[in-house]
Amino acid sequence: MPTAAAHKWSQRVTEKSDALDLKKGVFAGTDPRKIARSLKRSAEHSDRRKSDPYRSAMSMLNFYINRAGDTLPRKQRSRLEAAKDELRDLFGRPRQAAHAKH
Repeated sequence: MPTAAAHKWSQRVTEKSDALDLKKGVFAGTDPRKIARSLKRSAEHSDRRKSDPYRSAMSMLNFYINRAGDTLPRKQRSRLEAAKDELRDLFGRPRQAAHAKH
């Protein structure tokens, strides 16, 4: 059976790796634009990132969504997905076309 430490690896990634220095509770926000602005600010000011700020911010957002998996409430997942588009806007990147569900 996995140890408690094994269950906390994703927390260690965000705290100790070359991840961003994130504002506490950023992913629990209700406004996608505020979430995106916070990620952008963290990415631009972080000394821990390895790639450009846009990629670092988007990677951290995707990491959180993927790690939360099915435990992430649908409403919050929708907000975080909307934050991706806001992040693209803030960095002047084109929005991606919506993917059709099969």
